[in-house]
Amino acid sequence: MDTDVLIVGAGPVGLTLALDLGRRGIRCTLVEQKSAPHMWPKMERCNARSMEIYRRLGLAEKIRAAGLPSWVPMDVYIVTSLIEPPLLHLPYPSVADAKKEIAATHDGTLPLESYQLISQYTLEPLLKSVVETLPSVTVRYGCEFVSFQQDANSVTAEVNEGGKTSRITAKYLAGCDGGASNVRKQLDIKLAGEGNILQLRQALYRCDELFERIAIGKGRHYHVADNQSTQLIVQDSTKHFTLHSVVATDQDMATKFEQTVAMPVKYEMLYVGEWRQNLLLAERYGRGRVLLAGDAVHLVIPTGGLGMNTGVGDAIDLGWKLAGTLQGWGGPGLLASYEFERRRVGENNVGASRYASLGRRKWRAQWKPEMRDNTPAGAAARAHLAAVADVEQRKTNEMIGAELGYHYFGSPLVAKENGDGPPYDFVDYTPSTWPGVRLPHAWLPDGRAAADCIGDGYTLIRLGGSKADGSALAAAFGKIGAPFTVLDLPGDEARTIYGRDLVLVRPDLHVVWRGNSPPDDPARLAAAATGH
Repeated sequence: MDTDVLIVGAGPVGLTLALDLGRRGIRCTLVEQKSAPHMWPKMERCNARSMEIYRRLGLAEKIRAAGLPSWVPMDVYIVTSLIEPPLLHLPYPSVADAKKEIAATHDGTLPLESYQLISQYTLEPLLKSVVETLPSVTVRYGCEFVSFQQDANSVTAEVNEGGKTSRITAKYLAGCDGGASNVRKQLDIKLAGEGNILQLRQALYRCDELFERIAIGKGRHYHVADNQSTQLIVQDSTKHFTLHSVVATDQDMATKFEQTVAMPVKYEMLYVGEWRQNLLLAERYGRGRVLLAGDAVHLVIPTGGLGMNTGVGDAIDLGWKLAGTLQGWGGPGLLASYEFERRRVGENNVGASRYASLGRRKWRAQWKPEMRDNTPAGAAARAHLAAVADVEQRKTNEMIGAELGYHYFGSPLVAKENGDGPPYDFVDYTPSTWPGVRLPHAWLPDGRAAADCIGDGYTLIRLGGSKADGSALAAAFGKIGAPFTVLDLPGDEARTIYGRDLVLVRPDLHVVWRGNSPPDDPARLAAAATGH
């Protein structure tokens, strides 16, 4: 066996999976067709949940250092150009301000980490540099995945590297190879939903002077009130910008940039390409020993930042389950639960993206030809569009529930409680420890975050000074061979947020079980939590 896990695709999802597996000592090989990360402006933001995940991987501060400076506001504008008064200004806190708010909030309603603007062309090399330091991970760029065959015990993939064909044998294969996934196609798994909703061009520009010269207000998104879906986005250096617009030719993107900026600036157009808006979900997340993650199984409109970030969640869910299976303590249900848990999240996030996209389409539908006229009719048209956008554009920018409130209710890996659990709401987030949810963030009396005290295995958290005996549960997990610790968290604050004396969490910090006394059947609980 050449490797335990073969990962196809070295985008943020594949690299995150390799990072998580490598930290757990799992042998994996990552293959990527391109010879090096490209300067392509695909994703622009790690949301709060992804930054929590990267914090657990030890990368949060590295990502922030590489991304947009913390002082830059995240404000959103509806404009006719960058030199005219905005039609609408939606203020959102900078990373620095968001972190201050998180530090001052002690009710579990906020994430441990704030969002961070960082472009894919910045994030990928950063992740790659870290992954390449892990002794159990082999990274092969310029290595094209061609095909695979699988049987009951292994997967054999054919790859092409430098014109030479070879084979890699692995116990499992993870297809993280994007929306046009070759792995998914070879599994004959279909995507369903709304495809090719809108076709746009996207261009990346270098302009050193522009950000400083924007006098109407500093922000991250400038949506142009036109009939071409034009928007200008500040990338992670304040020197780079992307523009999206429905235009006929690549050269039109230079003209559209100049029209939007509306002031003389020196710039270079570094990249231009076409892309299509899709709202698609795979019917399956894999077959046999071949699993899929990221854009290979869900394609969303990048409204609300639910594309790459959903994929990072896929990678983390898949990573610990692959590790547990390969290390021998995971039962057959452990890896099987990946599709149950993550496909539901994918379905919810496709729905959230649709909700946000419809909001944006609604206010854009208010555009009228007289919008730019200096007439009463033009003023009325601008005011009406702004009023609609003040409601509808917020649907894109205010979806903390989708980031933090997703859950795995009904998963065979989590305990059952009477009732239905708190309702899912992708707009708002209410902290809970109902089995299946993400453990809410809580501060401890000494200023530490509860999440920072939890290791990479299963953890029984004791709160409020509880002296409950965790030895039977420890013995049950020990018999299976699964990593298990008991953690005492001091103070009343975390106890109030978590609502129980005891909370059992799994390696991805999702709640397995909760109670005020030890579980009645610890062996049964441990078996279910590990997929037996």
